[in-house]
Amino acid sequence: MKLKKLEILGFKSFKDKTLLDFSSGISAVVGPNGCGKSNIVDAIRWVMGEQRVTTLRGKKMEDVIFNGSDDSLPVGMAEVSLTLENGGHQFSGKYSGLKEVTVSRRMFREGETEYYINKAPCRLLDIRELFMDAGIGVRTYSIVEQERVARLIEAKPEERRQFIEEAAGIMKYKSRKESAVRKMESTRRNITRLSDIISEVKTQLNSTRRQAKKAERFKALKKNIKESRLALSLQIYSQFASEEAALKEKYEILESRCIEAETNLKSREAAMEDTRADIAETESAIMRLQEMFYTIKNDISVKEQGI
Repeated sequence: MKLKKLEILGFKSFKDKTLLDFSSGISAVVGPNGCGKSNIVDAIRWVMGEQRVTTLRGKKMEDVIFNGSDDSLPVGMAEVSLTLENGGHQFSGKYSGLKEVTVSRRMFREGETEYYINKAPCRLLDIRELFMDAGIGVRTYSIVEQERVARLIEAKPEERRQFIEEAAGIMKYKSRKESAVRKMESTRRNITRLSDIISEVKTQLNSTRRQAKKAERFKALKKNIKESRLALSLQIYSQFASEEAALKEKYEILESRCIEAETNLKSREAAMEDTRADIAETESAIMRLQEMFYTIKNDISVKEQGI
């Protein structure tokens, strides 16, 4: 596996997009102090999945994002893409038929991190296993920063064993084993906690049973009360219905009598009107007779005077 090119954007001192082409013949990157050589190594380590902030020479992971300078404003994202070519050897897994593989890591200032292999989203574990299959890692011999050569030479047998295991490509399986051991330990703690919970639940079971029996008695009493209230309500409703029927019958009788009385009243009022008409006619006749009487009486008086 051979490093072909490295693209850096917004990572530490690389504000603008920078492309490093490691073509055939390049064996070193040189430059004066402060030009960013160490940042290139940090970028390679970071895109390979490094999570230790101290190894990246920072206090928090957001420090890898370009934080601005006298001439430039800060940026909101850091992105590094690492392109590898097979160098005559096949990549592992589903990438075995490819000649090149590009691994990318992108981080936003809000803290969100994204990982890609050939521009397809993936997990950090996928990237680590890709490099482990090739015998490359971020913590052993594959990346050697300044002042580490002496430590490699003076390494203890246990540390040399780590270098050999990484070069042999078995670190992936050790990593999986460690992950499985952590999961087993977590499961063991969960089982212990579950046993404690079961024991605590058993101590509370009798009390819960008594409370359950009380709840059942309460439920039965509540049901009886509800049924009694329904029976009483039904009885009262039946009584009110009977009273309503009797009152309705009385009302119908009274209403019939009222209608009959109104009919009699109207007939009597009609008879009264007829009587009043007869009286008026009689009074008119009396007035006419009185007028005739006074006329005759005057005539008698006149004739008596004439006699």
